[in-house]
Amino acid sequence: METPELEGLEPDSLASLEERIRKTVEHVAKLRAERDEAFAQREAALAAKEEALTKLDQALTERDQAVAERNVARKTAGSVADELPKMRSELESLRSERKQVRTRIEKLLGQMDLLAGQ
Repeated sequence: METPELEGLEPDSLASLEERIRKTVEHVAKLRAERDEAFAQREAALAAKEEALTKLDQALTERDQAVAERNVARKTAGSVADELPKMRSELESLRSERKQVRTRIEKLLGQMDLLAGQ
């Protein structure tokens, strides 16, 4: 029942062929395991990349918000600085008016004292 190709082979040649086939099968199994490991590492690297991109997007969003807040603060500070001279002038005007009112009240009180003394 031997096949025609194997009829002329000696037992040592057959054992050698079997050994070579066994080593080839082991090598193929090893290569498949290495391939599977490489795929797993690739998937892990892709997941890490996605996580890094997500963190980068969050950082950029936070930066954009901070820039917008800074611009609003600058605009507010600028408008306050523009109004400061006007506010100082108004304050001086109110102080002067208060001084005039105080002087008039003191005069009226003096006149009332004179009338009360008569």
